[in-house]
Amino acid sequence: MTTGVLPESEAATYAGWFACLAEPMRVKLLHAVATSSGGLTVGALTEILGTSQSTCSHHVRKLAEVGFLHLRKEGTATVVTINQACCSGLPHAADAVMGLLAPRPCCPDNVPDDVVVRRAVGGERLDPDWLPGHCWVAEVDGEVVGWIAATPVSARDGHRGVAETAVHVVESHRGRGVGKALIHKQVTEADAAGIRTLQTSVLTDDRAAIALHRSAGYRTVGIRERIVERDGVWCDTVFLERRSSVD
Repeated sequence: MTTGVLPESEAATYAGWFACLAEPMRVKLLHAVATSSGGLTVGALTEILGTSQSTCSHHVRKLAEVGFLHLRKEGTATVVTINQACCSGLPHAADAVMGLLAPRPCCPDNVPDDVVVRRAVGGERLDPDWLPGHCWVAEVDGEVVGWIAATPVSARDGHRGVAETAVHVVESHRGRGVGKALIHKQVTEADAAGIRTLQTSVLTDDRAAIALHRSAGYRTVGIRERIVERDGVWCDTVFLERRSSVD
């Protein structure tokens, strides 16, 4: 029996997206619309791309057919805007096709036996906003070598069950599974407590952290540009989320 095969409906959807973007002109067109403020008319796109209006209209229609673009009429002009929902799903589609999304419920495997994860107590709770019962520390030979925590994204009732997460492992213990042990504890306890969504932001060049979160079922939602300052430089982050499989 074959396992891990994408459902037919998802495979067909993703194939349509990727096939549509196989034309470089459409990639340029999509980028122009996505980086515009409030959308562009077909006439404006024709000038930006340096092509004929008929060719531009053809590519706009193809991108709209698969859901990348929205079209609306303003007088005699057609205004082209980005479909944020579809475009934010594109990184997720790439992750799914490349096998970077673990099945749910999921947790990292190969958690090291010498890492003990326990609830943070007293002064170990570094932030008073951390959710009680969802702050954990990792110990190796009795020494605290990392922590993980979750914070409510909002006090509003409609956002209950949604938490922002953060994880840290001391440099001397990175690469030996401490992060795996921490995130394993976090996601299993969050599922048991009915926290339906965990979300986090990771610097785009922190591949280890991105891989760690993907191993726990997080998916890429999108990129936030110039959102974090590091050493005087504004950096991009990857926005990731994990939806619980427990209803």
